[in-house]
Amino acid sequence: VQLQASGGGLVQAGGSLRLSCAASGSTFSGYTVAWFRQNPGKDREFVASIRWSGGNTAYADSVEGRFTISRDYAKNTVYLEMNSLRHDDTAAYYCAVGRTIATTRRNSRYYDWWGQGTQVTVSS
Repeated sequence: VQLQASGGGLVQAGGSLRLSCAASGSTFSGYTVAWFRQNPGKDREFVASIRWSGGNTAYADSVEGRFTISRDYAKNTVYLEMNSLRHDDTAAYYCAVGRTIATTRRNSRYYDWWGQGTQVTVSS
């Protein structure tokens, strides 16, 4: 599976961005697709996930109510809609694909394929 992440950029606090993660070479069927984020010198942090089949979602407490993860079957793409952005949302955002269950979906070790990352910078 090859993943292409896009949609990052510079935005003012309170603004919105939509990230996209498109798959090529395979579909997301049977997998969980997640977004993680990372800043230099820090661990990769879980943001949100969605099961391709069934659509079950999970969010980090820090983004609950502000971010929405969704999927488009026809485009084989997962989106992360980010609203009410804050300065501490600044990070490189990565999409990832893996076979997970409810107890493992927030752990980056259970994801096998990763996109290249897209930078989100929120100015305060």
